[in-house]
Amino acid sequence: MSIVKAKKHLGQHFLTDKNIAGKIVDSLKLHDQYTQVLEVGPGMGILSDFLLQKTEYEAYLIDIDTESYQFLQKKYPQLGSRLINADFLEMDFKTVFQNKFAIIGNFPYNISSQILFKVLDNRQQVIEVVGMFQKEVAERCSAKPGSKEYGILSVFLQAYYKVEYLFTVKAGVFNPPPKVLSAVIRLTRNETGLLDCDEKLFWQVVKAGFNQRRKTLRNAVSAIIPKDRIPEDALLDLRAERLSVADFVRLTNMISDQR
Repeated sequence: MSIVKAKKHLGQHFLTDKNIAGKIVDSLKLHDQYTQVLEVGPGMGILSDFLLQKTEYEAYLIDIDTESYQFLQKKYPQLGSRLINADFLEMDFKTVFQNKFAIIGNFPYNISSQILFKVLDNRQQVIEVVGMFQKEVAERCSAKPGSKEYGILSVFLQAYYKVEYLFTVKAGVFNPPPKVLSAVIRLTRNETGLLDCDEKLFWQVVKAGFNQRRKTLRNAVSAIIPKDRIPEDALLDLRAERLSVADFVRLTNMISDQR
């Protein structure tokens, strides 16, 4: 069987270490809560080999690369319509998955943030994610308040998911090797996927805070609520990077009460 050539414009770096591939697949834990798993960007199927051995769930594969798709059609003829040649970012999950499901992948680094925001947009369906990211992105996802990595993505992900940094992966186990270290993280959806506040306003407050992260929140949220109606609270004298998700929820409720 011919080899698929990695394409730079698709951000492809094919994992070659089977031990790591098996470890990534074994990191899926919520088997009792879903029966379907979607692998993003399977390439030549090193993760897929392990996924398809599992009996706890049914694996679906999606790849935008036609060459990979054709390669995988020959490798896994049993998949049929569960092998999808399409853009994950454009995919309407509800046309394929009627219930909750998980996502796994060695994700293309050039669209990693877009992948995570796609997950967030579909958080009611996507209850677990295990994925390989650039180490810097993985650290940002799992960062705690007060650290320099903590930002918009950290807050949004941690608002709806438990984020775990699982392990670091060296460049030498990829073909071609990336110029950065990689890391695997796991996202586990919280019980409801809902926050105890106006969620649309929550997103506005978080974005306002981090878009002007050098300013205190009192100044940053003045774009959302008139200054004379901003409540007196010590939280507003802090910068966004100091606030936990719970703090942002409380701040959102305070602002909502004043509008």
